[in-house]
Amino acid sequence: MYYITSNDGTKIAVYDYNPQGKQTVFLIHGWPLSHQIFEYQINLLTDCGYRVIAVDLRGFGRSDTPVCGYSYDQMSEDIFQIVRQLCLKNFILAGFSMGGAIALRYMNRYNGFGVCKLILLSAAAPCFAQRPDFPYGKTVQEVNDLINLAGTDRPQLCLNFSKQLFATPHSDAVIDWFRDIALSASGIGTIKCAVSLRDEDGRADLRCVHVPTYIIHGDKDIIVSKELAQIQHAGICGSKLITLPDSGHGIVYDQLDKFNSIFMDSIAF
Repeated sequence: MYYITSNDGTKIAVYDYNPQGKQTVFLIHGWPLSHQIFEYQINLLTDCGYRVIAVDLRGFGRSDTPVCGYSYDQMSEDIFQIVRQLCLKNFILAGFSMGGAIALRYMNRYNGFGVCKLILLSAAAPCFAQRPDFPYGKTVQEVNDLINLAGTDRPQLCLNFSKQLFATPHSDAVIDWFRDIALSASGIGTIKCAVSLRDEDGRADLRCVHVPTYIIHGDKDIIVSKELAQIQHAGICGSKLITLPDSGHGIVYDQLDKFNSIFMDSIAF
């Protein structure tokens, strides 16, 4: 692990696995987690000869926790700084949940600089919260409730979230693992990224994707509805939508073997 300094001086934790790999896969985690959620994809990717770049977004994991800079514009700038400073080219960009929305903003703001393929995993895009002309996703009140709980009982928020991730049964140890990852986030990052989830509108980002795109979504996702995946598919020209019928939001683990097979096929083709 090393740090890349972003344009506002924030130090972003970057994990570079198998630097001599045949091709680079860049992984962006979601709210309120860290790069650790990709453990079982990182192992598989590196075993198959890929280089993997994973990041802890600002306010999460081992990255700095500034008091500001949690907009999608700034977090996509953080991604751009990593890409530029590591001289990444022809890489595959994969984003989970909020990380998918940030990946889409990167495609918009930086014309997909260096990206040869995009993979959206349970992506909280284009809008996580409803608005007058967009009746999909969570209500504003539901997101406000999350923000309020993060500000008063963040351990309970993390426990609730970890229990809502899966549609298939998992051990208490797995639930505890995801809760502990969520607890490793800062309170500031947890709250301010939830505000961004509520307020950001990424509909224009969909039109800016001009690379092969795979959208992988759980049919039983109760955090990011399957309607949002369908909107992504309709808005990204030539995209492919793959639905896992028995998976929830935690698609990277819920049906692990099936997901990994689909994920690796998406990377290879």
